[in-house]
Amino acid sequence: MTKHESPTEDDSSSKRVFDLEERTARFGEAVIKYARSIPENSVTRPLIQQAVRSATSIGANYCEADDSGSKKEFKYRISICKRESRETKHWLRMLATAIPERKDECRELWQEAKELNLVFGKIFRNC
Repeated sequence: MTKHESPTEDDSSSKRVFDLEERTARFGEAVIKYARSIPENSVTRPLIQQAVRSATSIGANYCEADDSGSKKEFKYRISICKRESRETKHWLRMLATAIPERKDECRELWQEAKELNLVFGKIFRNC
């Protein structure tokens, strides 16, 4: 099993592989779904665009880091993942303010962005 494969049901190993590529992709997808459900107006439109841009960038940059040709490039890409996850937290906070009735959904996404930020911070410090 490679580091990006998830165990299947017939996998006999008891250890679960942490699949960060899949996690970041699912996070980007969740933000897109959330963003598509928000009514657009002059306040929400730029917030939606920024949140989607930064949230989907996390996974794209992780893929680039994973395929990097050098340790320096890997560290640089991980630093972008860390920054983009932090930026996503900001935009989700702004969306929660702009649409208070949807705050609970936004909080769940914000929590995942926070956890991703912590994960990428740890990876960056350990490079």
